[in-house]
Amino acid sequence: MAQAKYSLSVIIPVYNEEDNVVPLYERLAAALSALELPLVELVFVNDGSTDHTAERIQKLPQTETLHVNFIELSRNFGHQVAVTAGLDNCDGRYVAIIDADLQDPPELIPEMLSKIKEGHDVVYARRKVRKGESWLKKATAKMFYRILSSITSIDIPLDTGDFRVVTKRVVDVLKQMPEREKFLRGQIAWMGFSQTYIEYERDQRLSGDTGYTWRKMLRFALDGITSFSNFPLKVATISGFVMSFVSFLLMLYALYSRFVLKVYEPGWTSLMLSVLFIGGIQLVSIGIIGEYIGRISNNVKQRPLYLIKEKTNQDTEA
Repeated sequence: MAQAKYSLSVIIPVYNEEDNVVPLYERLAAALSALELPLVELVFVNDGSTDHTAERIQKLPQTETLHVNFIELSRNFGHQVAVTAGLDNCDGRYVAIIDADLQDPPELIPEMLSKIKEGHDVVYARRKVRKGESWLKKATAKMFYRILSSITSIDIPLDTGDFRVVTKRVVDVLKQMPEREKFLRGQIAWMGFSQTYIEYERDQRLSGDTGYTWRKMLRFALDGITSFSNFPLKVATISGFVMSFVSFLLMLYALYSRFVLKVYEPGWTSLMLSVLFIGGIQLVSIGIIGEYIGRISNNVKQRPLYLIKEKTNQDTEA
């Protein structure tokens, strides 16, 4: 394993966070200064922002012990890909991942680092309270994590996001995982290693609107389920067997009605119900199989996961 240049790298994916960049930088600088680390890098990954986020980042002050490195992607590739781009381009002995909306407090990073130094490879933050979020979002998130935990063979922590600190060893293993449908918290849980957590109360966004629309959250949930579970395929298979059995019973009943009860007038209602129900099961099963085939197709194409439009590194400039 190559020697890391920085004591700590902080990966910060940003998308239209122009009003949050400076407050985040100030709180990070204050929180990390108490640690007296020899050299820290903040890796901002601009995920195709359409506001003045990039300009705000490039104006952040550099110090001898705190370097601000900037990666601008060619377009919006999504949160998980932006984090992956930061992980691919950081060089820290320890790596922290935090969003720019300040819902996750930077002041927790020193505590997470102290637990890492006790011998753990991963320290993640578990939410006790989620402020500023609707009851519907809280309910759907809670339901998703518990469904995912029940259908996967790995222990994915409940009520956690990507806010965590990991060692360089974890980052090196993540770089060996080439799948395009990234679900980082699942990938990190899959590794095993020594993992622990701290609990905290999640704040509401400091400014702006979340980039996670309902459509993106649904896609993220599908990525998590299909990346770490074959359960939907098993459901489709079991449904096929169940419907075959039901159809067989209906055939026996039809023969019994025809030859024993002598009642064999065609029933339009029962016929339509049977056709529609079986057809619906078939379409759902085909759709589930299609989701998996689509993911196979995306990985076979071997296109780059992301494209970097601009990269500013203080060490390279020096």
